[in-house]
Amino acid sequence: MSAKIMASRRKDIIYSVIAVLLLLIMLFPLYWIFVTSLKLEKEIFRNPPTFWPTQLNLKSYMVQLEIGDFNMFRSFGNSLIISGGAMIISIILAVPASYGVARFNFKGKKPIVLGFLITQMLPVSVLLTPLFIIFKNMNLYNTFWSTIIADSTIGIPFSILILKNYFASIPKELEEAAYIDGLNRFTAFIRMLIPIAKQGVVVCGVFSFLYAWGDLAYGMTFIIDQRRRPITAGIFNFLGQYGTKWSYLSAFAVVTIIPVALIFIFMQKYIISGMTSGAVKG
Repeated sequence: MSAKIMASRRKDIIYSVIAVLLLLIMLFPLYWIFVTSLKLEKEIFRNPPTFWPTQLNLKSYMVQLEIGDFNMFRSFGNSLIISGGAMIISIILAVPASYGVARFNFKGKKPIVLGFLITQMLPVSVLLTPLFIIFKNMNLYNTFWSTIIADSTIGIPFSILILKNYFASIPKELEEAAYIDGLNRFTAFIRMLIPIAKQGVVVCGVFSFLYAWGDLAYGMTFIIDQRRRPITAGIFNFLGQYGTKWSYLSAFAVVTIIPVALIFIFMQKYIISGMTSGAVKG
């Protein structure tokens, strides 16, 4: 018995060491971006490389505060507006749609679900031209709305595919009990079903936000005004404007990563439980 316990402990130690090594490998690029943002330009290309700056350089962050085409805080605010808008639209449309797909049997249900899957596989480049024509004709080109709507088309199919499993797993008897208590279908949906599927709604909101936050193609294509472009487009143009100012670019990238890191730190409980529940149920 003791031999089995020792063998099990050795396996746990080995797995833990492997997990730590994999974690360090995955986190190293983030560490390197942060360290690069604190180095002087000449030190970035030093050979052999330094793993911590010999002279701390905060100018790469301070220069972002200046007023210009690529002001970091303005680009940051633009990304918050676009990502928040895309998240709200995705949740408002995906939650009732996923409920309908899960609860009702109607003609063409399987092709519709298949259509949601197909949209997840389409490359962004395929959608740029038709969306550009639509937004141009609707006078939405070069506005936040064009990018918000375009980004929400990414989050909506994903949210529907995740949430339909949540609603399908909720017993119909709960709804029937709500009807007996005097609720209609809409009030039962709002007051009972959505709170039960809260974890799934949070997960879909988080990923819809992250999809929009990381978007570059839509922000570059549908917004030509530099002052309205999101922070990802700001990084791209910053590279073209300043050539190889890698310390500035790294500082810009660090600021871009901050919201993503905070979301995963504070929402990890909902993300993990929501993804696993959505994958198993239904």
